[in-house]
Amino acid sequence: MKTFKLLFSILLILPFLDSCAQQKEIRIIVRADDIGAGHSINEACIDVYKNGIARSVEIMVPCAWYPEAVKMLKEVPGYDVGIHLTMTSEWENVKWGPITNAPSLTDENGYFYPTYWEGENFTREQTLTHSDWTPEEVEQELRAQIERAMRDLPDRITHMGIHMGGASADPRIAEIQARLAEEYGLITSLEPYGVKRFDGFKSARYAEEMIKNLIEGLENIQAGTYLFVDHPGYDTPEMQALGHKGYMDVAKNRDGVTKAWTDPEVKEVIERRGIQLLSYADLKKK
Repeated sequence: MKTFKLLFSILLILPFLDSCAQQKEIRIIVRADDIGAGHSINEACIDVYKNGIARSVEIMVPCAWYPEAVKMLKEVPGYDVGIHLTMTSEWENVKWGPITNAPSLTDENGYFYPTYWEGENFTREQTLTHSDWTPEEVEQELRAQIERAMRDLPDRITHMGIHMGGASADPRIAEIQARLAEEYGLITSLEPYGVKRFDGFKSARYAEEMIKNLIEGLENIQAGTYLFVDHPGYDTPEMQALGHKGYMDVAKNRDGVTKAWTDPEVKEVIERRGIQLLSYADLKKK
């Protein structure tokens, strides 16, 4: 009888002890965005998983280099994949358009508008939100992108988000995103998981300072679960040809992300401090 009571007491206290241990842990989801948007971007997104700290990646279905991204991701089955739903096309020298018949989402040339918001770098006429877009065509396009990614990468897709933060551009877009996420069983909000944002680079733009700031941030980060999102790339002629007003240094900036996420000192801090690198798939399991 005493043995039974002891075992029963242990079973009762185990969840409490596990909860206490988790409260002391540092967990970071490092997510690489924009795979599919370019060859150099594809290579860098794979690099930061194989040789670095990224554990999740988001793929852009309408982009020209999407087929190569799918092939590359099939070669790294441990890499957690999400869909970077795309309804804007910001670069000046390369453009994307919908994979469905969605004229309300495109400009006179059939391309997505560059952005959602008017500002210093984009005029009102360059925004999707100024157009007569329809919720029906938004849902049609986003659903098609989800289904194509899930078809091409079966049993791999765990989450989704909208490129350039489109869900915050209009409540109707946010509602469509949430409904599709529920329908397809994908994570789209990390709030229920208590995940906070980690600003690992702060205001740094290039590799040396990015690495310095990231190391400092990892040395001082407190217990909790965090999301760290950025955009890997390489400083190649292909990347140098990308850019838009206000962001013409895209190649050098994204090369810095790749260098920082694969840096030996960065990885040493993570190992020494016992920081867990999680993915969205890990969250779903938990």
